Amino acid sequence: MSKRLASAAPVALDATDRLLLAALAQDARQAVSELARQVGLSAPSTAERVRRLEAQGVIEHFTVQIDPRALGYTLQAIVRVKPLPGQLHLVEDVIRRIPEFVECDKVTGDDCFICRLYLHSIEQLDEILSKVTERAETSTAIVKSTPVARRLPPLD
Repeated sequence: MSKRLASAAPVALDATDRLLLAALAQDARQAVSELARQVGLSAPSTAERVRRLEAQGVIEHFTVQIDPRALGYTLQAIVRVKPLPGQLHLVEDVIRRIPEFVECDKVTGDDCFICRLYLHSIEQLDEILSKVTERAETSTAIVKSTPVARRLPPLD
């Protein structure tokens, strides 16, 4: 989670901040001198802007993005999870302990959780879900493609 409080006022971004965030989203490992060239500032000014965006909680952390297929994960599944009465926290703990669950959101509506799984094979699905279905109902969809990959929200 961000260091900023959720109730704090949104951070105002200028055009340079937006350019900087877009450039970092494309390649967070690029040199500050390259970022500076892209946004039209000096390297020290660019580095200071990055530090300010981190301090304000706009940039939470820098990370690596991998291609799961390169690691043999040929399938992705989206699983909706509806815990049985009194099982909410236990289901959440089970999901946290299963490494194939790479993402999980607690949501409103009929289901309590929407999760993303990476799988080596379809046979793995029953094995993984059996750990959850003792305490919850599940509904699974296999991902065919990703027309919109995770991206930055609009930076207006």
